[in-house]
Amino acid sequence: MGAFVASQTIKLMARQKINPVGCKILILGLAFKENCPDVRNTRVIDILASLKPYHAEVDVFDPWVDAAEAEHEYGIRPIAAPVPGGYDAIIIAVGHRQFKDLGADGIRAFGKPNAVIFDVKYVLPRDAVDGRL
Repeated sequence: MGAFVASQTIKLMARQKINPVGCKILILGLAFKENCPDVRNTRVIDILASLKPYHAEVDVFDPWVDAAEAEHEYGIRPIAAPVPGGYDAIIIAVGHRQFKDLGADGIRAFGKPNAVIFDVKYVLPRDAVDGRL
C-alpha cells in the first residue's frame, strides 16, 4: 500500500508539473493508528521507502509519537512542526484529530501554492484533496 500511495502522490505532482526529484514532501502521521502514540507495525515507513528513489526531502510530523522512539525504531526523526508554505506534496497518512481540526485550509497552508494533497485516511472532504484511496 505504501508504494501505491507514493506512486499516486508522484503522479499528482506530475500533473501539477512538480518535479518529484529533490522535492519537499510532508507526511502527516507516523503512528500505527489515529490518536495513539504506538509506532509498532506502522505502514508509514513503506511510504517513506517508496519515496526514497526520488531523493525527496521528506518530513514526518506526528504530534502523538515520541520522536526518540521513532528514531530508535525506524531511524526517522519526526519534526516538531511543519514549515508553512514549504511543501510540494502533503500525504495525510494517519487520521489524528489534530489533522482533522486543521481542516483543509490548515493543512493546505503547509504546502506551496500548487502543492498536492493525498489523503490516505479520508480526513478531508473529497473536494479538498487532489487524491485519496
